[in-house]
Amino acid sequence: MADEWATFGADLHLDLRGAGARTGLRAALMDALREAVRGGRLAAGVRLPSSRTLAADLGIARNTVADAYAELVAEGWLTARQGSGTRVAQRSVPRRRTGSGGPGGPVGPAGSGGARAGARSRTGRTTPTYDLKPGMPDLASFPRAEWLKASRRALTAAPHDAFGYGDPRGRIELRTVLAEYLARARGVYARPERIVLCAGFVHGLSLMGQVLRARRVREVAVEAYGLDEHWRLLTRSGLRLPALPYDDLGTRTEGLPGMKGVGAVLMTAAHQFPLGGALHPDRRVAAIDWARSSGGLVLEDDYDGEFRYDRQPVGALQGLDPERVVYLGTSSKSLAPGLRLGWMVVPESLVGEVVEAKGHMDWSGSALDQLTFAEFLASGAYDRHVRAMRLRYRRRRDELVAAVAAHAPRTRVSGIAAGLHAVLELPAGQEPEALRSAAWQGLAVRGLSHFRHPDTAPAQDGLVVGYATPPDSAWSGALAALCRVLPTT
Repeated sequence: MADEWATFGADLHLDLRGAGARTGLRAALMDALREAVRGGRLAAGVRLPSSRTLAADLGIARNTVADAYAELVAEGWLTARQGSGTRVAQRSVPRRRTGSGGPGGPVGPAGSGGARAGARSRTGRTTPTYDLKPGMPDLASFPRAEWLKASRRALTAAPHDAFGYGDPRGRIELRTVLAEYLARARGVYARPERIVLCAGFVHGLSLMGQVLRARRVREVAVEAYGLDEHWRLLTRSGLRLPALPYDDLGTRTEGLPGMKGVGAVLMTAAHQFPLGGALHPDRRVAAIDWARSSGGLVLEDDYDGEFRYDRQPVGALQGLDPERVVYLGTSSKSLAPGLRLGWMVVPESLVGEVVEAKGHMDWSGSALDQLTFAEFLASGAYDRHVRAMRLRYRRRRDELVAAVAAHAPRTRVSGIAAGLHAVLELPAGQEPEALRSAAWQGLAVRGLSHFRHPDTAPAQDGLVVGYATPPDSAWSGALAALCRVLPTT
């Protein structure tokens, strides 16, 4: 079932946790689908996964899904036609407002990304033999043929105005398809008019830095471990960055109410970078409660949210309150960072301010690339690519865990089975020696301390290992070099 979940069909985010015991799985699934349609997360005409795919994703019987689909077709929520699959029916159901502020409500002041490959190593090596720095996908697997087909179709169908300066929010074709995809796969409540396209996560975060300063926000809380590049960007916007502590349940968001000067918090809730945990449900709720009560904002970096290997990915935090969360995502981990394609889903009351910060013309990206990505998404090629890469990365992670267990049993691989990197925990004081040994082995890797906030006390030694980049021909050699670095006794 794990292989079926990883490789077939389109993604659909549904949360059935605990529902089966109360109402039965079929009824719970029907309720979840009705709610997704009623709330506007699944738009009319959206094609649902096959019963086989959804059953594998949710870990339930295929007949349960098939029966739920059939009953919802009978009720008029869905349609089913031979050769067209199961789709959301056309219905005149008004969308409910979500979030305490509601559309147009104030978001007053109260401060995917993902890692990038590092610079030259301190030993002077410019091209290491093996590159295990975190944050880079498998660039060799970029779907060139499918992308070229999508580009040809997009160029053929492109309207004349696509070659002008354009809407500062980006092409409506991509924003429309993205709204459907993010709702279906990540549980994001989005409408095209609330999506602003940008040139990657850093660009989106830069825009938010400008918006927050214009709102007289002075401090943005950040996680105890993260990317110094993001911290420097916010600091250059004139913002102070107090750090939230981290433990086995994730970032301690219950401490936000005590941070009186903070007006926003930057988080990687689905898969913390680099420590690798998922934010505990109670702490997800605590972050939203703080934002509602204080008028603050949560900046959600969903940098590799599609890549969960042991179960269905946890939905985006934004789904809990779209009026208090700014959702930021990119194609950098799922496709390639060189595309410079990112997006923000912002509260309705914030759209004008983000557009003002971006400027009145879309300078951030090629209209043709946006149209190509829209076609790539709409055709199902993106879902197929993500599923294939999910299987590839999961196998890499499994092989890494097995190799470490066999050759360095004192080293623990921590974090959930997700993403493009893993943390190898080392005995106290051994990180510097491991990094020196890695340099001698021709191995590029990051120490955990590299990602620690300056105000966070050292608590754990470790290596942050990216396993996506090495080609297949070099993967066994990279694993062997890594194991020679790790303590064996």
